[in-house]
Amino acid sequence: MQTDVLLLICVCVLGAAGRSVHHRGQMFENYSQTRSRRETQREGEGGHKSGSPILKRSPDITKAYMTKSEQLLRVDDHDFTMRPGFGGPAIPVGVDVQVESLDTISEVDMDFTMTLYLRHYWKDERLSFPSNTNQSMTFDGRLVRKIWVPDMFFVHSKRSFIHDTTTDNVMLRVFPDGKVLYSLRVTVTSMCNMDLSRFPLDTQTCSLEIESYAYTEDDLMLYWKKGNESLKTDEKISLSQFLIQKFHTTTKLAFYSSTGWYNRLYITFTLRRHIFFFLLQTYFPATLMVMLSWVSFWIDRRAVPARVPLGITTVLTMSTIITGVNASMPRVSYIKAVDIYLWVSFVFVFLSVIEYAAVNYLTTVQERKERKLRDRLPCTCGMPHPSALMHSSYSDVDVNTTGNYSMPEENGDKRERILVQLALADDRTGVVGKSPRSYASVWIDTHAIDKYSRVIFPGAYTLFNIIYWSIYS
Repeated sequence: MQTDVLLLICVCVLGAAGRSVHHRGQMFENYSQTRSRRETQREGEGGHKSGSPILKRSPDITKAYMTKSEQLLRVDDHDFTMRPGFGGPAIPVGVDVQVESLDTISEVDMDFTMTLYLRHYWKDERLSFPSNTNQSMTFDGRLVRKIWVPDMFFVHSKRSFIHDTTTDNVMLRVFPDGKVLYSLRVTVTSMCNMDLSRFPLDTQTCSLEIESYAYTEDDLMLYWKKGNESLKTDEKISLSQFLIQKFHTTTKLAFYSSTGWYNRLYITFTLRRHIFFFLLQTYFPATLMVMLSWVSFWIDRRAVPARVPLGITTVLTMSTIITGVNASMPRVSYIKAVDIYLWVSFVFVFLSVIEYAAVNYLTTVQERKERKLRDRLPCTCGMPHPSALMHSSYSDVDVNTTGNYSMPEENGDKRERILVQLALADDRTGVVGKSPRSYASVWIDTHAIDKYSRVIFPGAYTLFNIIYWSIYS
């Protein structure tokens, strides 16, 4: 009895479970059919819509998330160690440059430093890719190491480097037809042969030369992409000592005996030196020292402690100016314009010292002769007046001053003279001769050198300045 009850309960439970599962299956099937009908209806409605750009636009593989640039450009499918079109005509590579700054120009090292953006343009069909909407793809320096790029270098450069802050300043842009733009920011220090014969009134011309290192003109043809317009400069470029007059570009061929002919591009710029700095630091001080040396011509010749230190001071100051200028200049084997001016000024200062030495020497000799002539004069004791011994030609002489052997002032200048009375005595009688020729006077003007120097020195130095500035300016 109990067994029959248990069997009846199990049958009831199993029947209820089967009906539930069957109901769920029908619900899931109905949901799936309904969803399928909705999707089919939407697809039908979407297929009949016209003018929808989203549905008509074809997919762009350059925008695909899973596509790698190396696979898109097929970098692994080609040998990029060879130039484009190997075995054919030379590949043209256009170049343009934008000068960012002209940093320093050194006369001592004969070089200049320039920062610029260097851009190359060429076509490599191996890098072409299909694209309907994306005009180009831009990469950094990591892809540059995997493809072919022109091997440019700066001729006569001493130092150069590509900026790497915060990353390498290199840009590669590839177009769908295979055209490539390769740009980099570089600072280069290059040699500049300067002619300093007119320094500091000079004008210098320097050139930055660009050339392929390995490829001759048969393999690579370098050219300025837009002629002179290929060179752009920043309007804010300025230098402390130079005025930038002009930039221009040229193209020439360079020949090497062991490798052949190469295309070479030139960036030539002309610089004119500012003269005002050197006028203040060199020319004006030198001129003032020369004028200071002329002050001694108006100082009494007997004032030795005043005239000698003045001459020595001006000479030493000129030596210091010459040494300071030469210390900042290269040791060239020719004479510069500033050397001519400084050394001529030094000669004028030196001659002013020599002039006083001559005046002092002649004064000493004169005083010695005067002393000897005084000793030879006869004694005038007991005579009624010294004028009795004088010739009538000396009647205009102040008799009260004959004892001092001096004349009154004439034209504002006190001309010192020595009036010498020579007594012609008879050796046998000792009587003083009464002949008019018995007396003579010796006139010695010791101020003549100083008086002429006051005119000759300034006149000669002014003439030198006129000739100097007319030649070098």
